[in-house]
Amino acid sequence: MLIEVKADRQKAKSLINTAKITMERLKETNKEKYPSNTLTDYYDIMRELMEALTSLGGIKFKGDGAHIEIIDYICNEHSLGESNRQFIQEMRDYRNRISYEGFNIKEDYIKINSKRIEKIINKLSNLVNKKLKQDI
Repeated sequence: MLIEVKADRQKAKSLINTAKITMERLKETNKEKYPSNTLTDYYDIMRELMEALTSLGGIKFKGDGAHIEIIDYICNEHSLGESNRQFIQEMRDYRNRISYEGFNIKEDYIKINSKRIEKIINKLSNLVNKKLKQDI
């Protein structure tokens, strides 16, 4: 459920920092050796950046389906494209299956998709940084 809240720059900056720290740790990890952990980290980075964007815009998603809604919202509002929206939703589903069912991602998933994932993360980072500069 989308609710309007007061824009929160401090929360956005904190989320950005958490995403940066996770990305730094991920760079020091053998991503293909630990594919499930890697996917979870990549997804968390994307979610934190998307939440930073909505925090800056005075929007919050709550309740069941909040992650689905934030992905759809960000992809639509910032023209990330339908294929990226579907891909991020797939990652969300895998991340949930890893967390709740003990699902394991195959090594080749990371090998095949890491460039695409990092491109999405860079796009989200650029959007957040642009929004931060606009709101000064």
